[in-house]
Amino acid sequence: MSHRRADVVIVVVPVRDEEQLLEASLAALAAAVEAASHAGLRTEVRVVLDRCTDASARIAAGFPFPTLTSDAGRVGVARALGIAHALDALAGTPIDRIWIANTDADSRVPAGWLTHFRAISATADVCVGTVRPDFDDLSAAQRALWLRTHTTGEPNGNVHGANLGLSARAYLAAGGFAPLGEHEDVDLVARCRSRGAVVVASDEAEVLTSGRRAGRTPGGYAGYLRQQAADLALDAAGAGED
Repeated sequence: MSHRRADVVIVVVPVRDEEQLLEASLAALAAAVEAASHAGLRTEVRVVLDRCTDASARIAAGFPFPTLTSDAGRVGVARALGIAHALDALAGTPIDRIWIANTDADSRVPAGWLTHFRAISATADVCVGTVRPDFDDLSAAQRALWLRTHTTGEPNGNVHGANLGLSARAYLAAGGFAPLGEHEDVDLVARCRSRGAVVVASDEAEVLTSGRRAGRTPGGYAGYLRQQAADLALDAAGAGED
């Protein structure tokens, strides 16, 4: 695919009962949107309330972002809904000038997140960004492991819905997000790769995400951290027996 630097960025935040973390997440996003505006970059944000039963809707209403609702209870559906709604609002805008930025309601993006994606859009179709779990949520062993295995400037290339950007053209060519309950991000990137999309990894705009072990899906990042904690505990018990 040919590349042109994006003029507009769609941002979608799926929300599933995130009243404890949503305010901080949207405040961080608001700062990134303001920085993008100062840089001449237009944004179209959609907050998608996915079968929420808590105060998430009230919290989202306190921010200047349009909200949508979904009863699907599947993050893939929520992301696709937000993107489709924003694309409709951008009818008439050349598709190769639009970038799509994805994050999560338990995550906080850096102020330069959107302008970073704009720079990436000039040379790539997809950017898989890194995330860092909130160290306050991790055990000492998990913090030490994370620091040992993550080197600045050497992104691991893992796919995280909390920090995933791609061109609208690549998104549509791949068929968009599938209506999955989890791993919808990995699935989409795999389909983009299969169509020859240029995929890059970057840690220049790392997103801070929750380090909780009980997430909104059976697996996902919370499931990974839960298994990691169990493995570390098992290793420690084994070492104690030697």
